Amino acid sequence: MFKRVLLTVAAAVPAGLALALGLQMLTGRGPIFGGEAARQAAQVEEVLRLVNKYYVREAEVDYPKITESALDGMLHSLDPHSDFMSRREYGDFKDDTRGEFGGIGVHIEMRDKRLTVVAPIAGTPGERAGLLRGDQFVKVDGQEMEGLSLDRCLDLLRGAPGTTVVVSVHRPRTKETLERTIVREVIKVQSVREAHMVAPDIGTVRILQFGEKTADEFQAALAALEGQGMRALILDLRDNPGGLLDAAVKVVQPFFEKGELIVYTQGRTPDTRDEMRAESTAPRRAYPVAVLINGGSASAAEIVAGALRDTRRGILVGEKSFGKGSVQTVMSLRSGGALRLTTALYYVPSGEAINGHGLEPQVKVPLTADEDHKLAIQRNRLPVMTPEEFRLQFEFDPIEDRQMTAAIEALRGMMAFDVREGMKTAP
Repeated sequence: MFKRVLLTVAAAVPAGLALALGLQMLTGRGPIFGGEAARQAAQVEEVLRLVNKYYVREAEVDYPKITESALDGMLHSLDPHSDFMSRREYGDFKDDTRGEFGGIGVHIEMRDKRLTVVAPIAGTPGERAGLLRGDQFVKVDGQEMEGLSLDRCLDLLRGAPGTTVVVSVHRPRTKETLERTIVREVIKVQSVREAHMVAPDIGTVRILQFGEKTADEFQAALAALEGQGMRALILDLRDNPGGLLDAAVKVVQPFFEKGELIVYTQGRTPDTRDEMRAESTAPRRAYPVAVLINGGSASAAEIVAGALRDTRRGILVGEKSFGKGSVQTVMSLRSGGALRLTTALYYVPSGEAINGHGLEPQVKVPLTADEDHKLAIQRNRLPVMTPEEFRLQFEFDPIEDRQMTAAIEALRGMMAFDVREGMKTAP
């Protein structure tokens, strides 16, 4: 059985978790297509024949290479997540699902043909080097990133643990170009962190990404906070780049009745709709929830946020989310390679598509570039350091998290006025 995964590619994948790997394995064998597609295929064949017959440096023509380049360009013209994998790339792709490898610890995406950081992973070399959401890779070990496929970019960033990689990144917010030397590590990530009370009756839980253990860790965090008198929850999904769809569904289930719709996928035909509904028979948790999101909240994080918002179980606070929610199917080819093709999109219960749009928070709290930079460091490092150590290392005092403050105020209002339909505040 294949895991359904929202495509968010990591430059290093935690052990046992593939963030961007095959959903369904299909082969390219089937009936010959017709119409315009057949005419264009004939044109490609004609071009290859003409190259074979007339190109001046005949001995230099590498037909597999030019064919693979044509296929890769063709698929990339569809969307940033569809691509062609050679036999070697496909082998590497399958190996990624079976073990650990070294990397720098950032989730990345092709955005407007630029390799862009969706979010650094807390506690990893990339986060310690100061890489931030929105940074665009310009060079890796001196090689220009422009024009390279996503898989080729990943090959350059990955490597044996303990080896170094030099990256140059452009930071659009400040228009800086920065160079960092980073030592690769095996990336292992705890998905649930910082479960604590922020007020006598309000708890907060931060989810870094959605993996196989996230739902169990989240349930344990909720139980601990409820034992401390929690009557409202702040779910912090800022800079959460996503992960396993099944994990996201399990995380949000405690707030849903059995059978309620959480998310669905839709392919090109009506019969390809696939719904994911709550399966838990336990009484749902009815206390109000505020979900913190920002531009680094993507895919599975957006599904959780959208499901809570659409069912009036939660309110979104912060900044617009990333906008990533598509399904890729890996199809093997007779050549030994494969193509990765977008075959469906994810929709939240209201029918709103996430992909390319993102989710707008009901309570908007935009941050300045300086605030965003400082809070990204603060969220990841302050919980494991004393304020004095933090000040000495990063040369600034911890600042107010205005988005967290706004979430607390929103929950106070929800608890006081019972604004949500059908909401009953826990005693």
